This record gives sequence, C-alpha cells and structure tokens, in this order.
Amino acid sequence: MEGCFRRLGQFTFGLITQPAASRLSRCGGRKISQLTWSHRESVLHRLESAAGIGRLCPPGYPKNRRQIVRHFCTDEDHNVSCQQLKDLLASKAIQLIDVREKSEIAEHGKIPGSINIPLGEVMEALQMDPVYFKEKYNQDMPSKSDHIVFSCYIGVRSKQALTVAKSLGYRRVQHFPGGFKEWLECGSSKKK
Repeated sequence: MEGCFRRLGQFTFGLITQPAASRLSRCGGRKISQLTWSHRESVLHRLESAAGIGRLCPPGYPKNRRQIVRHFCTDEDHNVSCQQLKDLLASKAIQLIDVREKSEIAEHGKIPGSINIPLGEVMEALQMDPVYFKEKYNQDMPSKSDHIVFSCYIGVRSKQALTVAKSLGYRRVQHFPGGFKEWLECGSSKKK
C-alpha cells in the first residue's frame, strides 16, 4: 500500500511518465491529468489522509520542485532532534530503544528512560511474544502503532533499527541521529 501511495505521489508531481498512470489505477490511484503547482499542498494532504499514516513530509515541504524530488517520502521526517527527544521523554509519549551493546552502555551510560535492545536482537525482539518481551527487557512490548524512537552512539545503528522496525510493520518509528554522543553535548550545554 505504501508503494502505491509513493507511486501516486510521484505521478502527481510529474516525476514518472504518463504511461505509468495506467498502472496507478490498479493500486487505487486516480488519474490526475494536469496538476497546477499551486495545488501541491492540497494533493499532498489528500495523499496523507488516504494513506492513514500521518504526515508524509514535515510541515513546510515541499516548497519547490527540487525539494519534492529530494524530500518527498524520504526518511528525513523520521529524525528526532535532541530537544524533541527531551520533550517526548518528558511527556512519556515514546518508547526509547537504545540499540548499542550492553558493554557500551555499561562503559558510557544511557539516556534516562531508554531500554537496551542490541541491534542484533531488534528483529527478534519486535516479533516476540509480549509476555516473553516483558520478561527479557523488563518493559511492555511496543505495539505496531506505538511511537518508538531508536538511539545508539552516533546514529548509524539506530537508522538500521528504524529500517528493521519499518519492515516489520511498525508505523510510528523514528531515530535520534545524534545518538548518545549528541545527548551528552546537548545535556552539558544546558548545565552551563
């Protein structure tokens, strides 16, 4: 279904050729003969509503054709800044999963409120029986509609965990690209 909306979005913004329009009707898309550029926000909103997956792109996008090509349905809206992460943790609106190894957490510490599921265990953990998950990680297992944020040390492994979770059908997943390293810097700048 997501691929269908991606193709419909590409067609709408003129990023694929007219012959591909006939293929859209097979996945529920409708033909849009000529879309004026001024209607782009309206069409994007309809795509988001029809998909039922929330905003496809952050507010303000797309502003021009170049941004459409670069940002339409990219992972940039899956990033969380340090301040956003602090706000989310304060509101208890997310489940923060640190995907570093246990030895790294023992050596460097962790973001308060996070649970540790090493990257190699993420796929298995997100498919576990909820009772076993609670036993192993001492936390309720997130549902596919829960808001999950992944973190690591500098954002590489958290991005991989994000991809794994999306492939398993988790819809509200993000990652903290700055990782624990940025968390330390962000926290220490507040203390000064």
